[in-house]
Amino acid sequence: MKKLLSIVLLLIVSTTLAACGTGEEKAGESKKLIMGTSADYKPFEYVDTANSDEIIGYDIELANMLADEMGYEIEIKDMEFSGLISALKTGQIDFVLSAMTPTPERQKNVDFSEIYYTAKDMIISTKKSGIQSEKDLDGKTVGVQLGSIQQDAAQELSKSIQLKVDTRDRIPELIQDLQNGRFDAIIIENTVANGYLDKNEELQGNTMNVDEEEAGSAVALPKDSELTSEFNHALKKLKDDGKLDELAEKWFDGEQ
Repeated sequence: MKKLLSIVLLLIVSTTLAACGTGEEKAGESKKLIMGTSADYKPFEYVDTANSDEIIGYDIELANMLADEMGYEIEIKDMEFSGLISALKTGQIDFVLSAMTPTPERQKNVDFSEIYYTAKDMIISTKKSGIQSEKDLDGKTVGVQLGSIQQDAAQELSKSIQLKVDTRDRIPELIQDLQNGRFDAIIIENTVANGYLDKNEELQGNTMNVDEEEAGSAVALPKDSELTSEFNHALKKLKDDGKLDELAEKWFDGEQ
């Protein structure tokens, strides 16, 4: 009888300890967020192929700073830019940090944090093309990233001039097809464009006339997510402490 009682007590203690361990794992998991990004957008997010397969960039460092401020760990998932909103809506990821602009169309499906960075669109073409502004794109074929605000801008421009708009999933594909003559020009964000212009002497860039408010980048989150206020609070803290300015200087004005 004593032996049987000892076995029963041992089972109860083992079950209790196992349950405690499970509870601790769940608590740890609840502090982990999965971030979606499209790692083809240097210097915001890209793969450091020279040293490793690690994804680095302004957005990646910002994500880690925000996570530290809020007390979370993050796991990064690389995917096509055009699939980020769908992945967020279906719960595959918890938030998007990928230089994404909160357009009215996107705001119908997800929520956004406050703007953390503002840039402008740039027309990239070969120096021999003669393209200097939007009006020079009349009758031309222009490449843009699928699902980007540059695609929206090009399609809007096509209402006033004869313009063929074609898409690619990744920025390097746009650059390659421009150099191969498949596009007369491409439209990408100026901060991203500068990196390619520095490495390709045959290319030139001309900034488009776009409302700055329309070109800002923000964190995308599920509709009515409690995380939105957390991200906004953390962003404000980083801004007030001068950390956002330091981060921008490092990635946009430095040697990254």
